[in-house]
Amino acid sequence: MSGLGTVANSAAILIGSVAGLILRRGLPEKWQQSMMSGIALCVFVIGVQMALKTENIIITIFSLAFGACLGEFLDIESKFVKIGEILGTHVNNGSAGGASKFAEGFASASILFCSGAMAIVGSIQDGLAGDAATLFAKATLDGIISLVLSANLGVGVAFSALSVGVYQGSITALAGLVEPFITAKVLAELTAAGGVMIMAIGTNMLNVTKVRIANLLPGIIFAVLFTRLFA
Repeated sequence: MSGLGTVANSAAILIGSVAGLILRRGLPEKWQQSMMSGIALCVFVIGVQMALKTENIIITIFSLAFGACLGEFLDIESKFVKIGEILGTHVNNGSAGGASKFAEGFASASILFCSGAMAIVGSIQDGLAGDAATLFAKATLDGIISLVLSANLGVGVAFSALSVGVYQGSITALAGLVEPFITAKVLAELTAAGGVMIMAIGTNMLNVTKVRIANLLPGIIFAVLFTRLFA
């Protein structure tokens, strides 16, 4: 059944997040901080692995540069955070601090789960052939990652299941239109651009940087455009 992979992926994120929140309650604050550092480093390594997929680093550089300009013009970050804060305010009974933490978890997890090649390829396979194998594999990985992320970033991670549902569900529904544009070269550069953003998530989690990651998201679109034009 078309769309089953996305449903399974969203469900895995929810289940993993709930497990992480339960685990979190039994851990001392010092342990949580150490876990956060370890997870942040692992997220950074995931980003490096993805970034190294590029076959032309110039495309990655220009994609992120143009993407940053468009993202800052549209101010995507503040809109993304606003959505997270609105949801977080209701979840945390109006607590501003809780809403801010919720927004961080929601935004970071949404970008992490949506920026990889598996999300696109798996959704296209699901939409065209009803083959959800790739998304089932992604669901397993995302479930594990959401467990450890939610233990440190809180309940906002669980709500990234909504982002995954909308994003992957849209690609699945439009698979026939999207598929001709997603060549192997496009996937490589799209994955590389997403990888750099995930590296930034890792450094943000370590409080080394304060990159406005959501404002880099248009870089993925530019990666597709520049690869189609120049690669």
